[in-house]
Amino acid sequence: MYQALYRKYRPKTFSEVVGQSHITKTLSNQIKKGEISHAYLFSGSRGTGKTSVARIFARAINCLNPQDGSPCYECEVCKAISSQNNMDIIEIDAASNNRVDEIREIREKVKFLPTNGKYKVYIIDEVHMLTDSAFNALLKTLEEPPSHVVFILGTTEPHKLPQTILSRCLRFDFKLLSPEDLKRQLISIFDKENIKYEDPAVDLIVSSAQGSDRDMLSIADAVVSLGNGVASYSNALSMLGATSQQKLFEFAEAIFAGNTASAFEIIDSAVKGGINISVFAKDLTVHFRNLLVVKASKKANEILSLPSETIEKLVSQAEKVSEEQLMFLMKNFSEIESELKFALSPRTLVEVATVKAIMGEDGSKKN
Repeated sequence: MYQALYRKYRPKTFSEVVGQSHITKTLSNQIKKGEISHAYLFSGSRGTGKTSVARIFARAINCLNPQDGSPCYECEVCKAISSQNNMDIIEIDAASNNRVDEIREIREKVKFLPTNGKYKVYIIDEVHMLTDSAFNALLKTLEEPPSHVVFILGTTEPHKLPQTILSRCLRFDFKLLSPEDLKRQLISIFDKENIKYEDPAVDLIVSSAQGSDRDMLSIADAVVSLGNGVASYSNALSMLGATSQQKLFEFAEAIFAGNTASAFEIIDSAVKGGINISVFAKDLTVHFRNLLVVKASKKANEILSLPSETIEKLVSQAEKVSEEQLMFLMKNFSEIESELKFALSPRTLVEVATVKAIMGEDGSKKN
């Protein structure tokens, strides 16, 4: 049976976790020293490894023979915890189990000793979804937890947690993964899977993931499936509904030249080519932002992580426009992104924004 890439390559040890060494080193050191806290808070955007690290940590603190702070997966406790009948690591989705009754049930069960390992670990995902009364019930457990219980709370919105909960947890903030880390991982996986790929396809998949490892692998899976085992740039564009770099450069040229007819033709071509008009507007915002970066920064290569030939084209095009104009264009197209979700005619909204871009802030067409 086929296994999705994000599941097949889910990390099993701290060394396999991508881009979160500031967290994995601290946790592995705690395990080596036997300094385990009773409550942890893992916060960060989706797909950055919170649940994976929680599972590794939960297994490692119970492992009889941890390897460099990670579980060995060979001792009897590791094998018992990995079985379907495991009762020592309990995962709870707070989004669907957010009532006070569920938390009260946890409070009753924490009294019981773990079946196999040293600790009973509760991993509560999306903990910010708990109701106020559920938070109060959880707080009582966190204040005086049994010595054999460890809580790992996961959230994408830590600001929604009560300060009373935050103050009782050891907090770790997971960062978005860098394009370099994601690209390195994706190429490594493609090589292991004997998947042929085009470099522009890899770059597009990585940029579309926006720092999320899970999103990147899910997108890659879809692109490879569409290409019957090959990750091509054209298939990546088709799958994501994204706009080719060539179209973005041509559209920007039309804007800078004040050529409304040409800009409209590019929009028409994009729509007929199956590009999502909302994605098109978002891609335009990103393109004008890229132009601003290469114009304003000497470290554009590091900031953008784009192929050298693309950077060269951006530098060349950026010479034709001022920073002020680019800021206006970025604002102009980014402002309609939220409106496009509810617009009756999204295309018309983009065309109006295009005319506004050509007319400029003062409303006079630039020739």
